[in-house]
Amino acid sequence: MKQARALSRTITRLPAGLVEDVRIGLTDPTQKWLSSKYLYDAVGSSLFEAITHLDAYGLTRADARLLREHAGAIARRAGSPGLVAELGSGSGRKVRWLLEAVAEGGGITYCPIDISRRAIVFCRAELGRVPGVRFRGIVADYLVGLQRAVAQRSRGGRVLVLFVGSTIGNFEREPAVRFLQDVRRILAAGDRLLLGADLVKSEAQLIEAYDDPAGVTAAFNLNLLSRLNRELGANFDLSRFRHEARWNRRERRIEMHLRSTVAQVVRVPEAGIEARFRAGETLWTESSHKFLAEEPAALAAAAGFRSTEQWIDDEWPFAETLLEAR
Repeated sequence: MKQARALSRTITRLPAGLVEDVRIGLTDPTQKWLSSKYLYDAVGSSLFEAITHLDAYGLTRADARLLREHAGAIARRAGSPGLVAELGSGSGRKVRWLLEAVAEGGGITYCPIDISRRAIVFCRAELGRVPGVRFRGIVADYLVGLQRAVAQRSRGGRVLVLFVGSTIGNFEREPAVRFLQDVRRILAAGDRLLLGADLVKSEAQLIEAYDDPAGVTAAFNLNLLSRLNRELGANFDLSRFRHEARWNRRERRIEMHLRSTVAQVVRVPEAGIEARFRAGETLWTESSHKFLAEEPAALAAAAGFRSTEQWIDDEWPFAETLLEAR
């Protein structure tokens, strides 16, 4: 009952474009692919939450440490925002300290944005009662959700956008700039963006983080095929695919793939296609680019922001960069 009430207070929107992306991605003659955003249905979001607690995956803990240890400094440099919007909030747990610090300057509205309804429900349970914080959850894609959030700003109020967790690394370099440009167009001059970015580290460390011994990341990746079976009537046999993480040194990115172990044909009725896999052929499901410390500011500068400060974690190289919309 509590969960139902929470959902009724949530602005909802289903992920757009799944059928079309499946139709295009699974028939691409060069490299089959699907957008990483489709990894995060209810099951996928729960599996990713489990990944963040694995010893091998230090990214989320580094992100949380920076947000906890520098919450006061970030709040001060953010210029007393009246509205905080978080892109891809998940459970929202790691931003509690920052919300508390920002709310010390006066009541604020917090708009977590996620394509998973379940994530927003969990986020409300985690952050719905933070003193001085009004919770306004939005189920939507990043840009649609941000437009809805910014529409709630008070007259003359400033906005702080949180894009933490290194989700920017899921974009190729040029699309990352275009995405940040889209964010900038929604904001006003003087608004702030806190951008999280995972930094380059050893190949061995990165591979283990994305192919953990317990197999949780493999289950997370394979759940994408289960999702297509559930939602689009596909007939993927998960036992015929194997999770694979690889380091692309030239592009400085981890790639997640699902490798077909046999030649097979998969039908996806709702997309009206048959996807033919050769033995050994892969479906590319995620890219996670790793950055040099100076790169986040450079990407943002090309999109109409200027860097005001950066914090880097010592234990697991990770950066939070505070940007101001010019």
